[in-house]
Formats: sequence, C-alpha cells, structure tokens
Amino acid sequence: MKYDYATHGTCSSKIIIDVEDNIIRDVQFVGGCHGNTQGISKLVKGMSVDETIERLEGINCRGRGTSCPDQLAKALKKIKSE
Repeated sequence: MKYDYATHGTCSSKIIIDVEDNIIRDVQFVGGCHGNTQGISKLVKGMSVDETIERLEGINCRGRGTSCPDQLAKALKKIKSE
C-alpha cells in the first residue's frame, strides 16, 4: 500500500512509501539532496519497517533535530499506528 508523508524540518517536502506485509517495497523523496535520498531509498528497499525505524530514527542533519532518514522513520511509525 502506498502512503504519502509530508516531512517537517528537512529539505525534502514529502516521502512516498510503498509497504507490503511490513516490508518496504519502494521509497521516493520529493526534494532534498537527490543523491542522498536516492541512496536511502535503495538501502531500505526490502527491509522490514521495524528494522528501518530502528536504524534511522534520531538521525540529525545540521542541528535541525531531524533529517530525511529520521523523517522516514517517523513516517513508518505513523504507518504502523494506522
């Protein structure tokens, strides 16, 4: 199932996430550092939602208190709660 998540405090503005049976099938960031967000997307593809949250939650970018990886973790937590 595809989900859209509006990010907060990052250069990216939105994350589009495809999750099936607790496995990440695809992730697309809208905006942000193109190379980095592509890398994140490829690295998490095929990972479980729980492992991805555990690895990415709390990553800080430039003192913002969040980052694109952290926002992905937040989006996945929201998906889990639905």
